[in-house]
Amino acid sequence: MEKRLFVGNLAFGITDEQLSEIFAEFGTVESAKIIMDKFSGRSKGFGFVEMSTPEEAQKAIDGLNEKEIEGRKLIVNIARPMRERT
Repeated sequence: MEKRLFVGNLAFGITDEQLSEIFAEFGTVESAKIIMDKFSGRSKGFGFVEMSTPEEAQKAIDGLNEKEIEGRKLIVNIARPMRERT
């Protein structure tokens, strides 16, 4: 089981700090990062959170997947490894 989570369908105004606070309810957050568009500087509406243990990551998935935050239902699951771009 992985500790790194993909978080999708985020409200565009959520910050890294707010994302960390949302997940802190389920354990220790090692990192929380919203992915930003490099041209516009705006959020792309998704990010990644790394929890300290796989068990905490699973608790966060169970507690937050499809939970409504700021009017949007979150998508929370295990992050897949990045593929090489061609």
